[in-house]
Amino acid sequence: MTDCTTLVSPFRRAVLAAALGIFTAAFAVPSTASAQATAPAAVAAPVQDEDAAFKTWLQGVYDEGLKKGIKQATLDAALSGITPIKRVVQLDRKQPEFTQTFRQYINARVSAWRVRTGRERYREHRELLTRIGAQFGVQPRFIVALWGIETSFGRATGSFSVVQALATLAFDGRRAAYFRRELFNALKIIDEGHITAASMKGSWAGAMGQNQFMPSSFLSFAVDFDGDGRRDIWTTQADVFASSANYLKKSGWRDDQTWGREVKLPDGLKAEINTLMPKDRPRGCRAERKLSVAKTLPQWAALGVTNPDGSPLPKRPLSAQLALPEGPNGAALLVYGNFRATLRWNCSLLFAAAVGILADRLR
Repeated sequence: MTDCTTLVSPFRRAVLAAALGIFTAAFAVPSTASAQATAPAAVAAPVQDEDAAFKTWLQGVYDEGLKKGIKQATLDAALSGITPIKRVVQLDRKQPEFTQTFRQYINARVSAWRVRTGRERYREHRELLTRIGAQFGVQPRFIVALWGIETSFGRATGSFSVVQALATLAFDGRRAAYFRRELFNALKIIDEGHITAASMKGSWAGAMGQNQFMPSSFLSFAVDFDGDGRRDIWTTQADVFASSANYLKKSGWRDDQTWGREVKLPDGLKAEINTLMPKDRPRGCRAERKLSVAKTLPQWAALGVTNPDGSPLPKRPLSAQLALPEGPNGAALLVYGNFRATLRWNCSLLFAAAVGILADRLR
């Protein structure tokens, strides 16, 4: 006679076994001799309840995955036996308060090591980078700079299971809807054969690969540049570079412009800085909303804005916006459309500035 458990997927067997264990533990009657040994069970109950709640929740993910067309074998491989990662919850709830100044942030990320290593990697991959840069319309130095800022040129890509981290965050509830969508995106990537569940590693928040794409970004921008049928942002350099270039291009990048420049503001303009801010709140990420109204470089020059050393700005009538990461008395940047494209990669004025400054140093 066929054992009925062979008709149930490994994932369902694991859930059923766990549920049976919880059921029998709940209804077992301890002997007098073991009564004291079982007394602390009331203290452990909340953990047991949370484990049971996660298994029930995960079963819902499994069932929804089947409805979305994800193969059962993929769901079994990705979801069987996973549990919440306590460290992920701790990192999400206790993200460190940002206290670095503009100079501290830039100096830490545009370090001598990153500049030196970036130049070495640029020379090493020059031919590939040149081809990708020409195809996507993105200067190779910016591709290398993003690679360096994101993962130190592929050295620090994260060691968390992406599926397990996303499941933890989706179950935890703070941004449940967002992380649940990203979890299904990750399962889709595995289902399409780009990577196995076991090899899908990344940050505690689910960013993955050498360019730290969230699963949704992977599905939108990752490129199979080497033509092997897989979009591999973990180990295939051609796919890593092309995916980054494709992201920037689709975010509005132009290869006839740079990112912007650091500038010096006259004291009179600092005092009137509020008059340069948009009257209506523009669309875009939070950092993009902090940019001033746009003026051409000659118009900014007419207001007394110069290069940091006091020399005049270029005369090219590029449209530029003022970015003040620390307010009018801190560093001042005039930024172009490519800076806004970088903000769509990471919504941080400091991040986008670091990428641009590193790219300049790699020239």
